[in-house]
Amino acid sequence: MSRRRKTIKRPKQIDPKYGSEMVAHMINYLMRMGKKTVAETIVYGAIEEIGRKVEGEDPLEVVNKAVNNMKPRVEVKSRRVGGSTYQVPVEIKPNRQLALALRWLTQYASGRRGVGMPKAVALELLDAYNNQGNIVKKRDDTHKMAQANKAFAHYAW
Repeated sequence: MSRRRKTIKRPKQIDPKYGSEMVAHMINYLMRMGKKTVAETIVYGAIEEIGRKVEGEDPLEVVNKAVNNMKPRVEVKSRRVGGSTYQVPVEIKPNRQLALALRWLTQYASGRRGVGMPKAVALELLDAYNNQGNIVKKRDDTHKMAQANKAFAHYAW
């Protein structure tokens, strides 16, 4: 732990087009090699694609609900106790939940071959909105792993 002065939290970024923190986070997670305008084009294109696919609903609400469906609540961490390594389930802080969800979104969207990146991001978000797809499966696998190792929860500290 640092003995220096406390770190000052920077103000949260807000997306200029939609005025949403979630969209700003998504742009920053999709950005590669500092190319923010490319990431903005991808995210805005995905939101427009969602607007065309889901009629009668606000695309930003769809994105927010999809990201909430992607977030894992618990994960396992390795703890070494007495020469043995245990997978201990721990609850995840909200910042890490969002980071994992957006990391998985980037991973699975870029893994879709034969589809442009805006459309791939839109398809992954729509799958997550409907509680299906790769990201929700990954979240469920994480939850199952934590559930299976619930016996070691007393090692969490």
